[in-house]
Amino acid sequence: MGVHGKTLQTVSAIRRVLVTGPSGAGRTTAIRALEDLGYEAIDNLPLSLVPRLMEGAENQRPMALGIDARNRDFSTNALIETIDSWGADRTQPLEVLYIDCSAEVLLNRFSETRRRHPMAPAETPRDGIRKEIDLLAPIQARADMLIDTTDMSPHDLRSQVERWFAASQTRSLAVSIHSFSYKRGLPRGIDMVLDTRFLSNPYWEGKLREMNGTDAAVQDYVASDERFAGFFDRVLDLTRTLLPAYVDEGKSYFAIAFGCTGGQHRSVTVTELLAKALAEDGWQVSIRHRELERRSAAQA
Repeated sequence: MGVHGKTLQTVSAIRRVLVTGPSGAGRTTAIRALEDLGYEAIDNLPLSLVPRLMEGAENQRPMALGIDARNRDFSTNALIETIDSWGADRTQPLEVLYIDCSAEVLLNRFSETRRRHPMAPAETPRDGIRKEIDLLAPIQARADMLIDTTDMSPHDLRSQVERWFAASQTRSLAVSIHSFSYKRGLPRGIDMVLDTRFLSNPYWEGKLREMNGTDAAVQDYVASDERFAGFFDRVLDLTRTLLPAYVDEGKSYFAIAFGCTGGQHRSVTVTELLAKALAEDGWQVSIRHRELERRSAAQA
């Protein structure tokens, strides 16, 4: 689970990251991953100390601040005001990383550890989870980056944090491309969703059914659909237009998702090919195949 070979030289010298999210989602794991990457990490920081700490942060070491909604002085409005006030400072921007998770998985995590929820010590964990999610909803909406740990292990979360925060010495746009099955619902934290179910489905080809979109044979089959080239070229052109514009706006993360029926073939193929094209353009790209990861975990 450790970070291999990462040093201060691999991260931006001026990044300031505020990390928050509901209890049990993985905020502490994310903070520790950032610390391993060379960030000065401070968790459970009282909100009232954030402006003072930021004002005094004149060195060039990147900083990660963990904000817990359970702190006595926590206020949703005060945190939004802090985000807004520092968001206008482009020399030391404050980025918000929100570690999210579905309510049901959070409930399972609390049940497994038999812990009481800190926001409802005299009630059920479900009550505490609901209260905290409601309290943090405005913060989630303002987040620059969102990692949904519903289907992630702590190792997966650390890997995602590494991909986003250790790839460049300069603050740049991190592009995340996802594949998913519509049967299991839309992934969370996505900026743009595109449907690939109109393409020819390799599932109905016996020799391809047990393969997936990472296999060349499946990619060739999907690409042979006469509608594929026009669709893919337009998506690539659109993405190439959007990404520089988001960089100009100061956005640090952009997530694209492609869906199909089973999340195994068509959406995976388009995700793989778009990621390859954008990486060749020089963008920092990460891939997540939600359904393939679920299948892999079930077989482990």
